[in-house]
Amino acid sequence: MKPVALVGIVLLILGGVGLAVGHIPFTTKEKVVDLGPLEITADKKHDIAFPELAAGAALIAGVVLLAVGMKKA
Repeated sequence: MKPVALVGIVLLILGGVGLAVGHIPFTTKEKVVDLGPLEITADKKHDIAFPELAAGAALIAGVVLLAVGMKKA
């Protein structure tokens, strides 16, 4: 298989995951109070969003690259 086709497959997978999931949530701990031996922390939630336009563009580019990579030379 040509490298172009492999890149196309990777883009198809990433684009599909981006459209299906939409965002990746994760949590971090932050110090709220630090008074000597007393330490209070709080959980803070964050999201990493996948733009739908970028995921769609990755899908389209993946299809095009896969088609180009699968053509016989």
